[in-house]
Amino acid sequence: MYNDIGDILETISMIRDKNLDVRTTTMGISLLDCADSDIDRSCEKIYEKICRKAEHLVETGEKITGKYGIPIVNKRVSVTPIAMLAGVSGGDPVKYARTLDRAAHTVGIDFIGGYSALVQKGFSAGDRELIESIPQALAETQLVCSSVNIGSTKAGINMDAVALMGRQIQKAALLTKDNQCMGAAKLVVFCNAVEDNPFMAGAFHGVGEADSVLSVGVSGPGVVRSVLHDLPDDAPLNEVAETIKKTAFKITRVGQLVGSEAAAALGVPFGIVDLSLAPTPAIGDSVARILEEIGLEQCGTHGTTAALAMLNDAVKKGGVMASSSVGGLSGAFIPVSEDEGMIAAARSGNLVLEKLEAMTAVCSVGLDMIVIPGDTTPETISAIIADEAAIGMVNSKTTAVRVIPAIGLKSGEELNFGGLLGYGPVMDLKNPSPAKMIRRGGRIPAPLQSLKELTKNINAS
Repeated sequence: MYNDIGDILETISMIRDKNLDVRTTTMGISLLDCADSDIDRSCEKIYEKICRKAEHLVETGEKITGKYGIPIVNKRVSVTPIAMLAGVSGGDPVKYARTLDRAAHTVGIDFIGGYSALVQKGFSAGDRELIESIPQALAETQLVCSSVNIGSTKAGINMDAVALMGRQIQKAALLTKDNQCMGAAKLVVFCNAVEDNPFMAGAFHGVGEADSVLSVGVSGPGVVRSVLHDLPDDAPLNEVAETIKKTAFKITRVGQLVGSEAAAALGVPFGIVDLSLAPTPAIGDSVARILEEIGLEQCGTHGTTAALAMLNDAVKKGGVMASSSVGGLSGAFIPVSEDEGMIAAARSGNLVLEKLEAMTAVCSVGLDMIVIPGDTTPETISAIIADEAAIGMVNSKTTAVRVIPAIGLKSGEELNFGGLLGYGPVMDLKNPSPAKMIRRGGRIPAPLQSLKELTKNINAS
């Protein structure tokens, strides 16, 4: 992995001084063999399998940290979308959530993802029941995360599911209003969800994955910001992009080392390295501050989308150069409440929801950890989801929405989640209602570019 003593010393400096860490080691576990017509038997199988497969996940991470000095912040598990098992067993899906939470506590992990449904083209057995249960499931558990995929480039957007998710996000916030509305913070709505995402709250173990795999998510906004700070102010942007790419290469190699060694120790295949610049509320560990090092006075001003597009592309290129196993979402995340620079920009009024939506067209995911007024209507939340899904559908990219209605709070006030989830100001929303559009339901058809062969034939004729 390292060519000389200089590389080793540089990596030590990244860890010690620039907040480089492995943000998560995530074990994906298939639960397809746990399906049973009796929900209680299914839950027993799930608990046993997770505890058996992930028994040494935390211990292995701690040993690797001790060996290399590389911090591994979170140890997590993702599982097969639970709606698939609920479709076989019937019964109350919340039983599955309680089982996942119990297993997560037993093995000592930070979060478990996969209380999920994939409904981009419609509802099948178990899907609607699981989605209806999400608010209660998240209110009753501590470590369970939930996600729903409501659209894709190939299928279009399921607007019935979009309308339903607006209501469920509002309910999740209401049921956890005495706990910083944490239910909504553990719930994400996707378009074009990927099957190998190691990051929460959207991680689930795709049906095309092996029985169990070990993937890592690496983060290093502070490292990227530091190297850009050392560049001359008149360095051309192509040199800035090349510097980011080289830095991403080095960060990815750290993730490759940790992931390969952890997978070998656990006796499972190595999955992917997700190189996503995932910020934290800590000073200096911010994607917004990277954009400001590129040359913006403050994140959110004109030029922000262009700077973010360059950053995201350079990170992906550097990661692909460093490993043949780059996957997940890889790029730059822009979760407002988790990024100190974005919190500052939102507080000043320079970073608004409309600008964030434009930024999601070029970043890794979407509208993430955004606090909205507690009296926001479900239809407005659904419309936000629809807008973001449309960006993902048309551009063949993953987009997502994780918004938190701050029950009892209004624009300008703040909600503090604590820990890595941070804190954020309640952001303004548009007043005119989208309710009529949302009530129409149905499906937004897939775009023409989804029919690739047809498009080729049209262009050739």
